[in-house]
Amino acid sequence: MILNTVRDFMLKEVHGLGIAKVASLDAEKDKDLVLEIFHKAAALGLCGVSIDEKFGGLGLDFNTGLLFTEGLAGGFSFATTIGCQTSIGSLPIAWYGTEEQKANYLPKIASGEWGCSYCLTEPGAGSDANSGKSRAVLNAEGTHYILNGQKMWITNGGFAEVFTVFAKIDDDEKLSAFIVEKAFGGIELGKEEKKMGIKASSTVMVFFNNVKVPKDNLLGERGKGFNMALNILNSGRIKIAAGGCGGMKFGLDKTVEYAKNRIQFNKPIGDFGAIKQKIGKIASELFAIESGVYRTGANVDRKHADLLKNGSSENDAKINAMREFAIECAILKVQGSEAMCNTADEAIQIFGGMGYSMETGVEMAYRDARITKIYEGTNEINRMLALAEFYKRAFATKELKLADAKSFLPKAIFSNYNPFNASGFLAHEFELVDNLKAAFMIITGSAGNKLKEKLVEEQEIVMNLADILSMAFLTESAFLRVQKLSENSATDKQELAIKTNMAKMYLYDALTVARNAANTAIDSYATGIEKIILKRLMRRMLRTYNINPKDTRRAVADYMIDKGGYYF
Repeated sequence: MILNTVRDFMLKEVHGLGIAKVASLDAEKDKDLVLEIFHKAAALGLCGVSIDEKFGGLGLDFNTGLLFTEGLAGGFSFATTIGCQTSIGSLPIAWYGTEEQKANYLPKIASGEWGCSYCLTEPGAGSDANSGKSRAVLNAEGTHYILNGQKMWITNGGFAEVFTVFAKIDDDEKLSAFIVEKAFGGIELGKEEKKMGIKASSTVMVFFNNVKVPKDNLLGERGKGFNMALNILNSGRIKIAAGGCGGMKFGLDKTVEYAKNRIQFNKPIGDFGAIKQKIGKIASELFAIESGVYRTGANVDRKHADLLKNGSSENDAKINAMREFAIECAILKVQGSEAMCNTADEAIQIFGGMGYSMETGVEMAYRDARITKIYEGTNEINRMLALAEFYKRAFATKELKLADAKSFLPKAIFSNYNPFNASGFLAHEFELVDNLKAAFMIITGSAGNKLKEKLVEEQEIVMNLADILSMAFLTESAFLRVQKLSENSATDKQELAIKTNMAKMYLYDALTVARNAANTAIDSYATGIEKIILKRLMRRMLRTYNINPKDTRRAVADYMIDKGGYYF
């Protein structure tokens, strides 16, 4: 119901404007129209999906919130406006605020009376957010912090009434966070940025000039703002992937419709193998990303429930449940954004000249998608973050039990497995998934032993390792989903066959990605006999998956063309 409500709203209020109007929307000259749509969304409750019911929100569980984000994707630039309001704009208060702060701000945010923004990035502090220069000093009376600083790339900043601002108190090394109202005075907004995409989304610089912030508006603990920022971004990262799923479905539906109706050489272009290859690849990537997104979302909800059951406060349960899955969020942000950008690119290719024209709106989707590889941390930063978080949990906090993970390594290394003798549904596939995990463990361990603390400086190797880790996680997610569906007697057999083919196609491509990443990493640090042994192991473990990729992709594409898109 939530998903259909959001989709119907976007079709009526955004698509109803017409492609030409949507493509020409500008955050500055069309501010009134954008705000009109924003307030219509708020009237439906769409601004309060992440806010508890007692504060005027819908109080959705995290996984349903991801589905909401997926539904937004068809709203082009407007998806960014609502996405900010319901995610990074309001979550700092919803997760870290006192009861008084929540009661004061969340009802107005949920109702849409107040737009909200998240102010972290500065001209000299992007990926290195903790190097920001913004400062807050307690006044002589001890009643207010005097805030000075400059923030940039602030989404919704042009109409926000409340800002979550990250700044250092006095000479602190770590950031703190503050709830800052526009009404406090001393806030100056820059002009709306002229951007490549998401043009109707408000993006401005915000200047804080001796802003008097009440002492009670310190959000969370002093010096804990950086940790807060990271955890809020974890939520934003997985939501980018969820939005990516919505964008990919929208793009796939449009390309399938065009491929069925565009006639060349006396038949629809959807009949040609070159087009089917593209459609099949998009669908397979979408299936894997979708599987990873909602698997992780469900796990966040389970962790949240467990923490509450064991005595955690509501705030702590939300915070720690999200933190638990930081690695998965980073993986999904990277792979989801890259898959969405690939979909937009291939959509233009399938549409040909019409795709390059503004008339169809496909080129707008291409421009809008590109930002997803940059915000919430660039994809390069997120690849490195995934590895850094893995190392921290494996060796510093000991949260990851590597002894358990090592139990399957001997099998992966020494097995004389014959894929033609596999027994049981997906037995061969799950062994290859285990091999992806084992390959990651072996190269990570080898690189760590060889480079030690210098590994963190070898960013190319770290990103190679992150790609192997990503392929292991997403292939496992896809096949766990297929396995679960196979155990449900109500599952349609044809649908199960297509979903199995999508998972198989993703695994086929994932092994290629992992094989290249593994060999590149090994060539970048290993020498002599170690290099020879590692490469032999990778050839054995990341061997070619014995399927026919052409026929598998075509089967997936034919299903999508027959159904008119990704209708599961």
